[in-house]
Amino acid sequence: MRKSALSLEKAGVWLILICTNTMHLTIDAVKNVVSIPVVHIAEAAAEKIVNHGIKKIALLGTKFTMELPFYKDIFATFGIEIMIPDEIDRVIVNDIIYNELTIGLLSEISKKAYIKIINKLIDDGAEGVILGCTEIPLLIKQNDVKIPVFDTTTIHATKAFNLALV
Repeated sequence: MRKSALSLEKAGVWLILICTNTMHLTIDAVKNVVSIPVVHIAEAAAEKIVNHGIKKIALLGTKFTMELPFYKDIFATFGIEIMIPDEIDRVIVNDIIYNELTIGLLSEISKKAYIKIINKLIDDGAEGVILGCTEIPLLIKQNDVKIPVFDTTTIHATKAFNLALV
């Protein structure tokens, strides 16, 4: 990732995006070798969520994204509490991502499983849900649940687009 970032900077790129949630685990390594901005997907999402006045939000994504602290830590700086599914539900979310969504399989059974998991998080106080994996928006849409849905892929791309306009 560092080598790629340096190559991009040398090629004249003036802004870097890591277009996947999980790979943001490497963002500090990338930021440490380039002098150009690197837009963090979780920071972009947190900014959007703050604008909605949400203080407690559910996070769905790969096990790495849900379990490692990079989302939780960033959101804490914005005053937002991250909630994740219980261990069994995290396995379900992760397995659907890797065994179905990444190969283009969209199943009604999996959609219902995600909605059930989101509804449990709503019952526990979630005011919104982060679709923290680029494939989850293929399965879950705003009209599937009663709380705001935040698609990190769209949020991240929109932030980059807006920065490009400046």
